[in-house]
Amino acid sequence: MEAIRLKKILEKDGEIFISGLPYKKGQQLECILLAKPTSSTIRPNITARQLINSELIGIWKDREEVVDSSTYARRIRDEAQHRTGRINS
Repeated sequence: MEAIRLKKILEKDGEIFISGLPYKKGQQLECILLAKPTSSTIRPNITARQLINSELIGIWKDREEVVDSSTYARRIRDEAQHRTGRINS
């Protein structure tokens, strides 16, 4: 599959116009749009000290089903990696 990269800035909400493509009538094309992250969608880097001082540390301490957080997290990761079926969008 051949790929062509075009960079466009939307001039109107929800609309993009592309012309001058090197394809002929009747050819099948697939279009994938990737939005460039904006400053509001980029998460800032966090230091280890900030993480330790955040509310994330100890988040599972009061959960009765979590006796060993490492084992619990490993089980959740394993279950997620071995899921079957497809997600419908």
